[in-house]
Amino acid sequence: MQPTLEVQLKTLPNNPGVYQFYDINEKLLYVGKAKNLKKRVSSYFNKTHDNGKTRVLVKKICSVKHIIVATETDALLLENNLIKKYQPRYNVMLKDDKTYPWICIKKERFPRIFLTRNVIKDGSEYYGPYTSVRTVKVLLDLIRDLYQLRTCNFFLSEKNIEDEKYKLCLEYHIGNCKAPCENRQTEENYDKGIKEIRQIIKGNFKDSLETLKRLMNEFADKMEFEQAQKIKEKINQLSNYQAKSTVVNPSINDVDVFTIISDESYGYVNFFKIMNGSIIQSHTSEIKKKLDETDKELLELTIIEIRQRFNSQSKEIYVPFTVDVGSEIKVTIPRLGDKKQIVDLSLRNAKYFRQEQFKQIKIVDPDRHVNRIMAQMKKDLRMLKEPRHIECFDNSNIQGTHPVAACVVFRNGKPSKKEYRNFNIKTVEGPDDFASMEEVVFRRYKRLLSEGEDLPQLIVVDGGKGQLSSALKSLDILGLRNKIAIIGIAKRLEEIYYPNDPIPLYLDKKSESLKIIQQLRNEAHRFGIAHHRNKRSKNAIQTELEQISGIGQQTIVTLLQHFRSTKRVSEANLKELEEVVGVSRAAKLYNYYHKE
Repeated sequence: MQPTLEVQLKTLPNNPGVYQFYDINEKLLYVGKAKNLKKRVSSYFNKTHDNGKTRVLVKKICSVKHIIVATETDALLLENNLIKKYQPRYNVMLKDDKTYPWICIKKERFPRIFLTRNVIKDGSEYYGPYTSVRTVKVLLDLIRDLYQLRTCNFFLSEKNIEDEKYKLCLEYHIGNCKAPCENRQTEENYDKGIKEIRQIIKGNFKDSLETLKRLMNEFADKMEFEQAQKIKEKINQLSNYQAKSTVVNPSINDVDVFTIISDESYGYVNFFKIMNGSIIQSHTSEIKKKLDETDKELLELTIIEIRQRFNSQSKEIYVPFTVDVGSEIKVTIPRLGDKKQIVDLSLRNAKYFRQEQFKQIKIVDPDRHVNRIMAQMKKDLRMLKEPRHIECFDNSNIQGTHPVAACVVFRNGKPSKKEYRNFNIKTVEGPDDFASMEEVVFRRYKRLLSEGEDLPQLIVVDGGKGQLSSALKSLDILGLRNKIAIIGIAKRLEEIYYPNDPIPLYLDKKSESLKIIQQLRNEAHRFGIAHHRNKRSKNAIQTELEQISGIGQQTIVTLLQHFRSTKRVSEANLKELEEVVGVSRAAKLYNYYHKE
């Protein structure tokens, strides 16, 4: 079932990305970028727009789709690509001559390096695109200051150089070029500089920055402060340099990217279409599992279905693991570099889609949400039944005083606060957590059995092996061993212990099962501490005031409400006391504190 626009808006992520508005016929109306998708998209619907076209657009919007990216710059570039590809009605029409700039390392002997807006498939290397021409120019100026590269477009073949076809130019005489055209610089020496330049463009500035700082210091030592300042400015400007974009790379052309993430009941497959180095399409499919299908099986089926649906003719796909999709399609599993980054970006979109589905289901279909979590907990905790009813125990005592315990109850993964219970420890002397746990578990389930109440499917004990063993003793006495699943959770590393198993279970830190167990433990701790404080507060009122003959509990409360502390009562004069508690009681209080 397609979620409503209202539900989609509630579940948008707070990440940078690109959003797409569609009308009732699934026609793309508008593409936009955002630093924060949730805030930006919501702003269309929570304010009145002065512009008439914007008001018309908002009225037509029936659904929102989005693509998550790593940075705001990537969002800007992806928006540019999608607008050019689909030309949505409400977007500014972008023409191809308004593309972003690239840095080109030309494929030739003694390569030239220059800014260009046209990517030509001639084997040359292209870096970018860049959202700021100023950044590119600063970078190129830096490179030319550090390395004396040629700027001419001569064909520097070995024969032409040997025949002395070219003569020294002004660039050589002013120190901007080492004249490879006259064989005054070797190809090996020139290519060494090109390798270092590649690292600078990629953002690996360490060696170059050290060279720049050394040059700056040399100029400063020679009192050439103007030159030193210029180099310092270049260092500062490079701090704003964006090395390269994840969403656009000219080395990746006509490729489909597929990734998958799954849980107990569903798989989520994300698809990117990349043409001419740019993401031009993104789609995520939800697949319901019928049997216990593996991620590999789900991905293989979905790849074929999505490629047919979008009529993809790409001969290569990028995937996170090996799949069998026929011999006609080249399967690549990227391990490093740009290709791996694009697969990671696809996987991130699959994860966010899954999270949004959970949020939408929670709003639209809460029963399905609960069923999914319960099924996941049953699997994660290796239980025979779903833990629809869970109870958690926690002991509280501070410096061995007023030992108490708490029992909290969760039903269908949510707190059932009316069923929470507090226990004052009766049979244990001193701070003995193990004996206290044994007592409260016995008292809790003896009462449930005697009253014929339902027993939980899972008991959670706050603590490790010791507390778990103590709780088990009580279950043994009551004949409930193996009738109720029981686990202990240790605080330090969130280890989960099972009876008679010395090796703990470690759940994924982001799993919903662990989050519910942590919520149970934290709620039991909070509830127990609150009861403990109340008990201590009542005992704290048992002050020396109660030792005064003729002063009752109500008088004590009246005094403390007025004077705020026992000390102030003791310091009050007789008249002040009479105004609060009358002549007779005031005399007793005053005489007690002024015996001398």
